[in-house]
Amino acid sequence: MASQPTARLAAEFEEVESGKRNDRPQLAAALAACRARRAVLVIAKIDRLARNARFLLSVVEGVGDAGVAFCDLPQIPPGPTGRFLLTLLAAVAELEAGLISQRTKAALAAAKARGVKLGGPRNCPGFDTTQTRNARAARTAIAAAYHVDVWPYIEAAQRAGATSLRQIAEALTARGVRPPSGGEVWHAKQVSRLLQQRKTA
Repeated sequence: MASQPTARLAAEFEEVESGKRNDRPQLAAALAACRARRAVLVIAKIDRLARNARFLLSVVEGVGDAGVAFCDLPQIPPGPTGRFLLTLLAAVAELEAGLISQRTKAALAAAKARGVKLGGPRNCPGFDTTQTRNARAARTAIAAAYHVDVWPYIEAAQRAGATSLRQIAEALTARGVRPPSGGEVWHAKQVSRLLQQRKTA
């Protein structure tokens, strides 16, 4: 929006809730302000708004005629074409999140089928070294499934020209890939750990 000299900032809203959640008070307030002022809703990143195609469309329609602008997607045109592209991007993000969740659950189920007791056993009665090994095996299975999901995105970033850990981290963040420790933003140290684990696997 900075490219439009007549544009001015009407209000700022900072949302702390996850993009996976639909019940977000700050987003609701921003939508109401946009409708009242016929203003454009400016979002930093599409995955901060929604990772559900249906919810994204409801937000776009709820803003009003002014529409939504994404700082990370300045090339998205207004109108029906832009709405179609946004729906497609949200559907891809939703699919990626679903696949990661599905593989994590499968890894947990496989560990449980092998007799591994899931969860942290340290505060449980009867805690022993066997439980420690089982818990470690469960974490290893989950980590292996996570690496399978994330590695193609790292390779894609490298093919696209990312050579440093920071560039790879930025590429993963831009794609909406969740870091192993949770959160939304990747750091170079997290990428370094994954690369080292890949070498020793």
